[in-house]
Formats: sequence, C-alpha cells, structure tokens
Amino acid sequence: MNSTILTVFILYFIVIIGISYMTSRQKLTHADFILGGKKLPGWALAFSERATGESSWLLLGFTGFVFSTGLAGIWVAIGVSIGIIFAWLFLAKKFMKEADRYGVLTLPDYLATRFGQKADLIRWVATILIASFFMFYVGAQFAGAGKLFFTSFNMSVTTGIILTTLIVIAIAFFGGFISVVWTDMIQSVMMLVTLLVLPIIAFIHIFQSDVSLSTSLVEAGETFPLWFGGTTGFALGVLFFNHFSWFFGYLGGQPQLSSRFMALKNEQEAKQGIAIGIIWTILAYTGAFLIGLAAIALYKQDTFSDVETILPTMIIDLFPSWIAGILLAGIMAAIITTANSQLMVVTSSISEDIIHKTLKIKLTDKQLLTVSRLTVILSGLVGMLIALTSESLIYLIVSWAWAGVGCTLSPAILMTFFWKRYSSAGVIATIISGFFFTLLWINTPLDDIITSRFSTFFIAAFFGIVFSLLFPDQPASENQQ
Repeated sequence: MNSTILTVFILYFIVIIGISYMTSRQKLTHADFILGGKKLPGWALAFSERATGESSWLLLGFTGFVFSTGLAGIWVAIGVSIGIIFAWLFLAKKFMKEADRYGVLTLPDYLATRFGQKADLIRWVATILIASFFMFYVGAQFAGAGKLFFTSFNMSVTTGIILTTLIVIAIAFFGGFISVVWTDMIQSVMMLVTLLVLPIIAFIHIFQSDVSLSTSLVEAGETFPLWFGGTTGFALGVLFFNHFSWFFGYLGGQPQLSSRFMALKNEQEAKQGIAIGIIWTILAYTGAFLIGLAAIALYKQDTFSDVETILPTMIIDLFPSWIAGILLAGIMAAIITTANSQLMVVTSSISEDIIHKTLKIKLTDKQLLTVSRLTVILSGLVGMLIALTSESLIYLIVSWAWAGVGCTLSPAILMTFFWKRYSSAGVIATIISGFFFTLLWINTPLDDIITSRFSTFFIAAFFGIVFSLLFPDQPASENQQ
C-alpha cells in the first residue's frame, strides 16, 4: 500500500467531510436540505451538475469502454455532450422558472403539481421509478469505489465499498443539498484536472517511447481504428444509435441534474451555469476519450481482467505518488458526488413527494428534516448491498438506470414544457410504460440489438402521446402554461 497516496486520500476525505459538517452548522429548513433554498450561486450549481452527471461512469466506465472499442467510442461522447449542451441551453432556465412558478422542490412534485388531477398517483409512480433504478445507480458508484481502492491500495473491494458508503452517507446526512453542491464544486475541479492532465502526460510518454497509436489501434483489433467500428448499412445505424442514445437521457429526465436547474436563482446565475456547464463538458469528454485511446497504445487488450480499472492503473504507472494521489482522489470525487446526489434524489422523493405531499403526514419542518436524514442512511445501505452483490460492469448498470429514469422522464418533461395537450393520464402512461419496457428490454436479447436507452425514450413518448389524446385533462383544472 502506497503511504503517500493513502495520505492524500485521507486529507481529501477530511476536507470534504469537514465542508459538509460546516454547512450543517447553519440553520437548515427542509427546503434547504432538499433543494438549497435558492441560496447557491449559478457557477457552483454548474460545477455540481457536471460532477453529478459524470460519475465513475465517465472516469472508469467510459475510458474502459473506449479501450475495448476503439475510435467508435467517440459517438458515446458526442451523444452525451450534445445532450448536456441542449439541456443547459434550452431546459435550464425553463426548469428554474417552472420551479419558482409552482413552488416545488423535486421533479416528481413538479409533474404532480403541473398535472393536478392525478397528482398523488404521479408522485407514487415517479418515486417508485426513481427509487428502483437509482438504488442500482448508487450501487454502481460504490462498486466503482471498490475497484479504485483495490487498484490503488490492493485493498479488498468489499472494504472499499463499505468505506465509501460511510463517507457518502456522512456528506449527505450533514448538510443535504447544500453540502452536496459545495463538495461537488471542489470535486468537479478535481475530476477535470484528472481528465486533462492524464491524457497529456500519457501521450508524452507514448511519443517518447516511440509507440504508434495508429499501429496500436490496428493491433488491438480490426474494428478499433474505424470510426464506425467497421459497420455498414443497418448495422451502422444500430451502432450509431446505441452509442449516441445517451443523448436522450439528458433531456430533462435525470432528477439529480434537473434539481440543479431548479435551484438556479435568476437569469444571470443561469447564464453563468450555461457557460461553465458547456465548457466543462467539452473538456472532460475530450480528455476521457483520449485517455481510452492512450491506454490502447500503452497496454495490450488482455492486460486487464476488468477494463474499468484502466484509468487508476495509468495514473499509478505514469505519475509520482503525490500527484497520483491527487488524480486518484479525482476519481473518488466523481464517485462520491454522483452517489451523494442520487441519495438526495431518492431522499427527496420519499420525504417530500410521498410522506409530505402524498400521504400528508403532519410533521414539523424539523421532523421532515429528520425523516430525510434517516432516508439518506437507509438508501445508502441499500446501495451498498447492491454493490456488494452485483457483478455487472459500471457502464452496464448506469446504462440501465439511464434508460429507466432518464429516458422515461425526458419525454415527460419535454411534452410538459412544449406540448399543451399533454395530460395527467399521459404522464402516468409515460412513466409506467418506460419503467416496464426498460425492465423487459434489458432482460431479453433485444438490448443487444437496440439499446434500451433508445427504445425506452420512444416507447414512453408514444404511450404518453396516445393516452394524452385518449384521456385529456378537464379544462377547468388544467394548468395552462
């Protein structure tokens, strides 16, 4: 175990837990705990949104995917980047205004309040959808942490998962949304440093070693040097849509990201967020893609039993211990930020949408705060159990959650924003169809042909349109935009 790297990790953990504890010392209302109470600057929310959106999936999953795919992996980065840019440019301000207009704290509560005729049912189905898939999403982050601890310190994966769970629960428990955003901001910068510094040093090492990237791509496999993976015709279309389909989950349907938009204070803050969010995305995905390509030149395809340990391995191989510790902490930052945010989404859905709004249990603001904190603990432990028992790759688990939540709720949000005939029955049909068709798709060979990220979006949209036309809301209770 490298003592220098371990020391850097310990200092990192002390800093982020310290920040969380300091934010908890201020007087927090339930609204502050769930959505920050409109007290956070736009630039901090943008850094937080990016750190939350790009978890261990980007640093471990995507880099490993490029290593095992080659140049064709770029279509994933392009699809994701366009989705993020679209969301910031066209949806962020809309979310901010709608949250202010309806006085809501969560994405499910916005849909329920916006379509009041079936508000309670909308809250129930949305919460079940989010909690079901996000527990696996949280588990994927904890699994990524286990891999990082194993690669960095030769620590057992189980021990790494348990340690990460305790840290994530502590951060979310202390200050809720506010502490998560401020720790996210610091960790977002750490992630970006890792994604920018590592490929530069890696390619310097490659050139100094007189290694040819083009030759390495050819040696890795016949499809590796081809931008479309050597596919043509229908197969080309399948490859393109499967890789590009991450785009659909970014269109307003990821509640952990949309909550940052809802927390924006005003137009000026939104403009700050848009600039930072777009620049961060372009730099980060360019860096991650180049890291995957550099790994192809540095290592043989059969070097790793788990390709999602490539990035930490590269860091340890190429940097002195103290720099490696900082960059590896950047990976841990990605894991912790996303896990924290997903815990907050599950917590807010249960405490605000179900206990407070749907069941209408009479609780004081302080009691609601306590319920939220207890939910953080319980959700974190469930995520830990999933991480300890799951053997699937991070990339795969996140893909399923992306389809189940993002590609289900994205058509619901888009139609709510831009189609006046969308109805409460349509919202419910969108969510239920997206939930069940995702489960069906990922448990059949269909997912190997056309990814559920693509199919779920259009199936959920189809049912939402049909049920809205068949069962329109009554004009008397309709909320016109």
